[in-house]
Amino acid sequence: MAKYESPRKVVVTGIGVVTALGQTLDTFWASLLAGRSGISPIKGFDVTDFPCKIGGEIHDFDPTKFGMDPKEARRNDRYTQFGFAAAKLAMQDSGLDPKTVDRERAGVIIGSGIGGMATFEAQARTIIEKGPRKVSPFFIPAMISNMASGIVAIEFNFAGPCFTVVSACATSTHALGEAMRTIQYGDADVMVAGGAEASCTPLSFAGFCSMKAMSTANDAPEKASRPFDANRDGFVMGEGGCVFILESEEYARARGARIYCELAGYAATADAFHITQPDPEARGLATAMRRAMADAGVAPEQVNYINAHGTSTPYNDKFETIAIKKTFGEAAKAVAVSSTKSMTGHLLGAAGAVEAAVCVMAIKTGEIPPTINYETPDPECDLDYVPNVKRTAKVDVAMSNNLGFGGQNASIVFKRI
Repeated sequence: MAKYESPRKVVVTGIGVVTALGQTLDTFWASLLAGRSGISPIKGFDVTDFPCKIGGEIHDFDPTKFGMDPKEARRNDRYTQFGFAAAKLAMQDSGLDPKTVDRERAGVIIGSGIGGMATFEAQARTIIEKGPRKVSPFFIPAMISNMASGIVAIEFNFAGPCFTVVSACATSTHALGEAMRTIQYGDADVMVAGGAEASCTPLSFAGFCSMKAMSTANDAPEKASRPFDANRDGFVMGEGGCVFILESEEYARARGARIYCELAGYAATADAFHITQPDPEARGLATAMRRAMADAGVAPEQVNYINAHGTSTPYNDKFETIAIKKTFGEAAKAVAVSSTKSMTGHLLGAAGAVEAAVCVMAIKTGEIPPTINYETPDPECDLDYVPNVKRTAKVDVAMSNNLGFGGQNASIVFKRI
């Protein structure tokens, strides 16, 4: 494999998005800029006994519309279907013909925070009610978190690095960063990277509800997710997938690709503090942001936009604000910060890739989506959160942050090219 004295530039050439706000990039982006909420009452299961009854659920998804064989669709979990659909959309957006790529120089890293939860729940019921002989032979392949990567690699015939990343809600930011490194240091020319999650299931809801982590503002679903607002009461679950096509700049230019921007910086750190609560001093995230900017070769005052993790939970939003202040100093007051989870809900392992797509589109279009439902300022969250209405502004550098249970942090930086 080729090795390079200095890392190669990595560029974004394709993006595919499947969320409750739309199943194309254009629809998704238009919904964000309009400040439209994708949160609605859950329809996929009976929520009568659940404290939280709402989510960013995709109601009209059909994997066969994205080219998945009906038989394969039945054999794969919903999260894999989301990953497959997003990957097909991203490849189409990139204009890259997979058949023209050296299969050993192309790979896949699609992460999932919890993998095939619906499959797990269904087969657990089967063994209890009908016994072990009735458990599906597709149970394990459908459940495991690396299957989205595997199915996409098979679809595109990509035989390079292929694995998954699992780091809770930081998963797909790590996936993008690791894919970037794979290209930078010569192990691939093309990487398909992102995340997929299908966690709007009874057991997922029960687990998060028992932690009292989810919003119970069921009477007004569209207003339930309110990052950085003083009255935030928990996150709202979302589902879907987002996948990028990343290429070395030289490879993309040689084929005449349309380039969105450069994926220029990445860093990963740990809080080493608590299994669920972020470090109150925000040391891990602040370090990740500093390192990502250094990796990208940019100073704090050059960053125009931060897509925050912004979960709408009391601790996360407060501590992320602290991290941004620690990292940016005086520049913290000048940078636009928004949380699009206010509209999509929290896609767990897929959140980072979806929010990375927002950064790329902000650079491309000169539009910054708002944080909706920001009504009552919190004195401890006192940055510019782009409240309620989109903003027109030139964005040359954008950053996306994500945090995961276990104290895992990831930050990535995109630059205009």
